[in-house]
Amino acid sequence: QVPLVESGGGLVQPGGSLRLSCAASGINFGISAMAWYRQAPGKEREWVADISSGGLTNYLDSVKGRFTISRDNAKNMVYLQMNSLKSEDTAVYYCNKIYQPCNWGQGTLVTVSS
Repeated sequence: QVPLVESGGGLVQPGGSLRLSCAASGINFGISAMAWYRQAPGKEREWVADISSGGLTNYLDSVKGRFTISRDNAKNMVYLQMNSLKSEDTAVYYCNKIYQPCNWGQGTLVTVSS
């Protein structure tokens, strides 16, 4: 059973929006702080945003005010609402636990281009 499955990526024009989803299974989701990460072409994976089990959030400075992370503990889901997308947001996006991370999923590709 794959612990983390990301979805919702795609091609979007600059200024557009996407909502990413992450389905978690086989982990103690309700007590786990979760995060979104991204890896742009030729770059290392970077942290984007995180959310505690209680809903406290943190964001990378470059996405503050544009991205919103949320979670639904009843559904074992984490979301990333991305608005005002820029070309520099182009990357493969992944979710994972912050502490004792699972094996990485396949991620979901976000391409921001006109």
